[in-house]
Amino acid sequence: MPVISMFYGIIISLYYIDNKQHNRPHIHVKYQEHEAVVAIPEGETLAGEIPRNRMRLVQAWIEIHRDELIANWELAVSGQPLYKIDPLR
Repeated sequence: MPVISMFYGIIISLYYIDNKQHNRPHIHVKYQEHEAVVAIPEGETLAGEIPRNRMRLVQAWIEIHRDELIANWELAVSGQPLYKIDPLR
């Protein structure tokens, strides 16, 4: 699963081949032992859970990088390599 960004202990991955969620643009978020699937560009949690304070950081990051996330999703759908997205600072 390609990691596209990391910040504050949060790992953000994106991949298209996902039998459960592949029809809706989304990212996979890991923080310590927690995992969640989050819709892009809305920031809605589709599955799993991470601590609320970390989810707020993820949602802020999604808001800042919305266009880049959608572009990366389109690359993933077409089977092309993804690019890294700047972390939240």
